[in-house]
Amino acid sequence: MTDAIVLDGVRKRYGEKRALDGLDLVAGRGTVHGVLGPNGAGKTTAVRIMSTLLTADEGRVEIAGCDARRAAGEVRRRIGLLGQHAALDEELSGRQNLEMFGRLHHLGARRAGTRADELLARFGLADTGGKAVKRYSGGMRRRLDLAASLITEPEVLFLDEPTTGLDPRGRAEVWDAVRSLVGGGTTVLLTTQYLEEADQLADRISLVDSGKVIAEGTADELKARLGGDRIDVVVRDGAQLVRAARLLPGDPGDVTVDADRRLASVPVSDRVEALTRAVRALQEAGIEAEDIAVRRPTLDEVFLRLTGRAERAEADDRAKEAV
Repeated sequence: MTDAIVLDGVRKRYGEKRALDGLDLVAGRGTVHGVLGPNGAGKTTAVRIMSTLLTADEGRVEIAGCDARRAAGEVRRRIGLLGQHAALDEELSGRQNLEMFGRLHHLGARRAGTRADELLARFGLADTGGKAVKRYSGGMRRRLDLAASLITEPEVLFLDEPTTGLDPRGRAEVWDAVRSLVGGGTTVLLTTQYLEEADQLADRISLVDSGKVIAEGTADELKARLGGDRIDVVVRDGAQLVRAARLLPGDPGDVTVDADRRLASVPVSDRVEALTRAVRALQEAGIEAEDIAVRRPTLDEVFLRLTGRAERAEADDRAKEAV
């Protein structure tokens, strides 16, 4: 089998609320599959169903070749789960925490100790394994929590917003640990609100909104849906922004303007030619650019556009201006 995770038409209700509304998702073995969406999109509910903590109302859920409803026990033996909040004992040392998790998974005392040492070394915590967890930094705690989820060497690991609340250094530490896992053959399903995180880690990404997938692909494929490269121009004088926007190459209907940032942006097909034309047009018009650059769309922009949130935000702004 090449697929570690298969969700087909999965639905889940909480009373009148549809948490999942026909969710379809497939993740290949030995890959990182990102699931992106805002709060309330259904990400955590999906993880709970895949990890057998909840049962779907409808649809098919297969994890590591096992049906999550009929063979829930077998699924649990093949997975690891890292939730949004660390499940560590602050008073115990890092090594003692891992030994405790090993014993809870029915490993013998010797095997639990050996496995704890292996994981401490794997996640760069060997030198601090004897310290109490309360003395760990945020990134160290999260790496230890990740190590604890791997006590039984799972085939599939679910990471539910693993870097929430971490500073950039702590987030980078967790990213390195995830890359190491996948290099060893583990399949990782990652839910996150940080689009940069999915861009850095995920082989494929599912954008989820209102309990269903609205788009899927690699980060580059999703970005390409907004038209490839964009030219961004920041003018020095905000009064000249509208004139500058009219001079940009590309389709005038695709130009966006951000008055607060004095920014005009437009998608282009030939980045070099478009940049040359833009610079020349601005110079000839006597418009001074504070900054001008060619860039790829971000996943943030892709998500806003595909969910319609950008249009709703613009409509809200227009409504406020009209009041």
